[in-house]
Amino acid sequence: MPKSFRDLEVWNKSIDLTTLVYNFTATFPKQEIYGLSSQMRRAAVSIASNIAEGSARGTRSDFRQFVKQAQGSNAELQTQILIAKRLGYADGRNPDEIETICTQIGGMLAGLSNYLAREVKANRSRPPLNN
Repeated sequence: MPKSFRDLEVWNKSIDLTTLVYNFTATFPKQEIYGLSSQMRRAAVSIASNIAEGSARGTRSDFRQFVKQAQGSNAELQTQILIAKRLGYADGRNPDEIETICTQIGGMLAGLSNYLAREVKANRSRPPLNN
């Protein structure tokens, strides 16, 4: 396991995703500044933020819980992208790259969650240390 969240590929990809989402939403209609645009930005920021916060919590179990929250934010963002497309806010911009990265991040988060679950289970099955 990397020493820092900054070393996690999924965290780095989430930062890239956030940048894409900010650029994508920059030209949304002004009435969406506190609506869909803001929601999408918060969801994107939440993915990377939950990975970072969870990794700093100190236990694999806590980290896994934050990874699960990141998965929820990723699903939320995917839903909001679909809504933006249906409302015609893509305006010649292609949200497919964002959707592709969301799918990649989803797979990476699932893998990380499974790894952490195995680690938690393995630690529970180890006998306690004798003093």
